[in-house]
Amino acid sequence: MGEKVTLFEVGDLVYYAGDITKQGSNAEYQIIDERIVGRKPKSLSIEEAAVIPLTALTAWEILFDRIRINTEKDKGKSILIIGGAGGVGSIAIQLAKKMAGLTVIATASRPETTDWCKKQGADFVVDHKNLIASVKEAGFETVDFILDFVDTNAYWDSMTELIKPQGHIASITGSSEPVALNKLKSKSVSFSWELMYTRSMFQTDDMIEQHHILNKVADLLDEGILKTTLNQTLNGLTADNLKKAHQLLESGRTIGKIAIKF
Repeated sequence: MGEKVTLFEVGDLVYYAGDITKQGSNAEYQIIDERIVGRKPKSLSIEEAAVIPLTALTAWEILFDRIRINTEKDKGKSILIIGGAGGVGSIAIQLAKKMAGLTVIATASRPETTDWCKKQGADFVVDHKNLIASVKEAGFETVDFILDFVDTNAYWDSMTELIKPQGHIASITGSSEPVALNKLKSKSVSFSWELMYTRSMFQTDDMIEQHHILNKVADLLDEGILKTTLNQTLNGLTADNLKKAHQLLESGRTIGKIAIKF
């Protein structure tokens, strides 16, 4: 602990997502700013807790900081989550359903990913391979909010058609090509990017919000309102396991989160 640390004491169990301006997670030890660290959920194992911060912060920020969903005013509105069975999608489904009270439509295409999305709390699961038709078959001509966790431009035309006038689309995936924002003009639709590392990267005035969010999420996990999204654990912090984990992620077929147990 540094001499200016006030939020924790030596021996506290903590969890955090990290800071991409510092040395990263393929290491045994890290230096981290206390303002982006939370207390580890008491009810979870180390592995179950370790997979939460990156995705929970991303999902929380995209819902409540970017779209600024109001849990009273927006309760019952519809949200389409593209990439429901992925790491961020898995916790976003839970937050959207259990915290925001939204009607959650998640995308999946395989029986195992469909089942996973339903277990996270999705009200409807639609096929991302035929997105517009699948959403309409589920009973929705348009939706209030859309979260893209897969590929902004690949789904852009579908999103702009499905979004309700004055709705909001938000994405974490970025794009190597310009995004055609002009397609949102006639509907007066808002669009936001989300990057969980923005607060730490730019040392924003509200950087400590991530500390508060992580503690709120820990409480929700300990209360059983949220659950871990861990789905696979590799034993041993080795080069081989790091390579295997990256290969699994690059396959695009992982469900939930992967942890490497030290």
